[in-house]
Amino acid sequence: MENGAAPTVPAVIVAIDGPSGTGKSSTSKAVAAQLGLSYLDTGAQYRAITWWMVSNGIDTDDPHAVAAAAGKPDIVSGTDPAAPAITVDGVDVAGPIRTQEVTSKVSAVSAVPEIRARITELQRTIAATAPLGIVVEGRDIGTTVLPDADLKIFLTASAEARAARRSGELKGADVNATREALIKRDAADSSRKASPLAKAGDAVEVDTTALTLPQVIECVVTLVEEKRAGK
Repeated sequence: MENGAAPTVPAVIVAIDGPSGTGKSSTSKAVAAQLGLSYLDTGAQYRAITWWMVSNGIDTDDPHAVAAAAGKPDIVSGTDPAAPAITVDGVDVAGPIRTQEVTSKVSAVSAVPEIRARITELQRTIAATAPLGIVVEGRDIGTTVLPDADLKIFLTASAEARAARRSGELKGADVNATREALIKRDAADSSRKASPLAKAGDAVEVDTTALTLPQVIECVVTLVEEKRAGK
């Protein structure tokens, strides 16, 4: 080691999976920022390709039409946890991909095998080139995208807690309607044939129902630091 050089810390790849409303995004961004790691929101990538399909008049209920267009949009994901940008064909879509229209169609688009193959390849490339390591969040990271991740975490929470959180994010949203929508999304994501939402056999499950966000972040940071120390 050169004089004055910082001790090298092994790069670590962390996969964080779980259904909507468990605190995945907030936790993943905070953990990455705290530990100096890159960050990737894989859900945003699926939302981005869904946004492109909607914007270009592709029938998102027609898997053949979606598959045929899977390779067309150019999706670029930023990996800075403080400002995770995403563009499609050079257009900033961080805002547009969060609309209700995209939310209602993303499960159908995500279930198309050609879409998953395209996005999975993109995710693996980003993870492999993160210099210090990366926190990757999604629904099939530990099982399909990065099965050799150094640490796999599966966040869970009761449907009631998740609905309350999501309704808080969406001001004025009906908690019961939000709960029903989350349960419907869970069912769609868990039952799809291509890379369903599932907990990896070697994942650490963290139930966030009764935890505050800072507590969840602290728990995950500790898990990452323990893993890194033992590498």
